[in-house]
Amino acid sequence: MKKKLIRIKSKVIKLIYILKYGMKIKKCKINSFCRFNGKEKFGENVNFNGCKIYGHGVVTFGDNFHSAAGLKIITSFHNYKGESIPYDKTLITKDVTIEENVWVGMDVKILGGVHIGEGSIIQAGSVVVKNIPKYSICGGNPATVFMQRDIEKYEKLKMLNKVL
Repeated sequence: MKKKLIRIKSKVIKLIYILKYGMKIKKCKINSFCRFNGKEKFGENVNFNGCKIYGHGVVTFGDNFHSAAGLKIITSFHNYKGESIPYDKTLITKDVTIEENVWVGMDVKILGGVHIGEGSIIQAGSVVVKNIPKYSICGGNPATVFMQRDIEKYEKLKMLNKVL
């Protein structure tokens, strides 16, 4: 019974998104509350378990993206180099790109201007402030790469289309 409710909830959210922003979402699973800004680009088979996007930047999610609960993506911030302090009235906006097969853990924050490479894993609680290379496993505040996936195994699984 619970799975049916999740599917219905997901379809309702997808329908609202399509009606509000006029975009199609392909094979998307939304299992918890999400707030989008209408400038997202979705690959196929994206999975959200709670996501909030703040700001006016474009956020691109590659195919087979998966997030745990509490993902926050911030694409706009105040200009502290402007004509008043602590900041002026202008906003600086930077896009975020997340390539295919990326898995983001619980309570992760991703800041504007970041590019997360294919196959990367972002550890729970991380704050991503700079680009993450392909196949990286990273974590912390700020997030740093501490390991890499087995690239040969990753490529084999990708070729066999072994995705969730």
